[in-house]
Amino acid sequence: MSAERQCPALLIAAPASGQGKTTVTAALARLHSRQGKRVRVFKCGPDFLDPMILARASGAPVYQLDLWMVGEVESRRLLWEAAGEADLILIEGVMGLFDGTPSAADLARHFGVPVMALIDGSGMAQTFGAMAHGMATFQADLPFSGVLANRTGSIRHGEILRDCLPKHIHWYGALPRSAAIELPSRHLGLVQAEELADLDARLDAAADALAASADVGLPAPVSFAAPELFESQPIEALLAGVRIGVARDTSFAFLYQANLDLLRELGAELIQFSPLQDAGIPEVDSLYLPGGYPELHLQQLAANQTMNSAIHAHHAAGKPIHAECGGMLYLLKGLTDKDGERGELLGLLPGEALMHKRLKALALQEIELPEGRLRGHTYHYSELDCALEPLARGVCPTYKRTAEAVYRIGRLTASYIHFYLPSNPRAAAALFLP
Repeated sequence: MSAERQCPALLIAAPASGQGKTTVTAALARLHSRQGKRVRVFKCGPDFLDPMILARASGAPVYQLDLWMVGEVESRRLLWEAAGEADLILIEGVMGLFDGTPSAADLARHFGVPVMALIDGSGMAQTFGAMAHGMATFQADLPFSGVLANRTGSIRHGEILRDCLPKHIHWYGALPRSAAIELPSRHLGLVQAEELADLDARLDAAADALAASADVGLPAPVSFAAPELFESQPIEALLAGVRIGVARDTSFAFLYQANLDLLRELGAELIQFSPLQDAGIPEVDSLYLPGGYPELHLQQLAANQTMNSAIHAHHAAGKPIHAECGGMLYLLKGLTDKDGERGELLGLLPGEALMHKRLKALALQEIELPEGRLRGHTYHYSELDCALEPLARGVCPTYKRTAEAVYRIGRLTASYIHFYLPSNPRAAAALFLP
């Protein structure tokens, strides 16, 4: 086994959220994949919506990289494996380049991946150069490569931004401000990929605009060392023969690809079903109700009484249910959206939730369950009123005020926390084991 693999790579970062990182990363992925290159894309930190877009753009599954939630060894393994099969690795950053602990800059520095800074150039001229200089020099040991301008007003505007850059900062080009390129968003982030009928047209338009603005050849190769624990023993098939029903539609879609991979590696058979469309659940031993947007489909979920009865019967039979965030809201007696419309839901978990127009929680979480310790994150606009005594509460490594509850009734486990199941495969298996 080679101890080191090389592959061209870039980490796409920005001064802040909302600058267009996903659009630019997807444009790069689509541009190079159209040329016949094998592109692997990763997302820095916890996120579900961006990877949906990036997977469509690259034609390959997208995984998370994070020094805390995923861990250094697993992140290194993912990069090393990708370097063995790809012609280009792209990593979309999270928030601002230096924001958070660990930050996108920490990840870039740790693995030696050069940073391409994306800056929203709208309403800006020579100050663009100052921002690029600041990002390039704020941390002396950061492998900073260059800058790309987003949302430029014209070709001339892009030339002004390019010409004000210090000589040592590479110009990666510009994307114009265009409704044909921008990716629409709602609360929690981008609109889901499968909801965008014209997504491929948007990706192609962005790739074309990028190609027209600069020379976008492959960046320099990066060396990726094999993880020290790569040859550890394979995961025991603790879920051999277990059939898990995974809720997956436009209401429930917030799933880490690594979670699904792990459950299969543990031996489980995953069977997708739709609480929105199906009349009942498949013949399964356990249910996985992930996060999503139940608040956007309240009346349809409430009206599907045969599905509701099937999930009640599953719970009454003592079979496991694991529910995260939106999946937990589905279990409540009722959910009220931000416009005041209430939907009567499953009622397996006592309580009500109310959607707010402002974010209620965003934090990493680590929690000690009877099954073991798991890591993950929380991100929601709803507020829960539940009288049930929590089984346990999460701990945030950075923002100590956030301590999400985990509730348990029989074999039902529910929380706002989106668990990263590979953080403890044995504990993950126990949640689904009949």
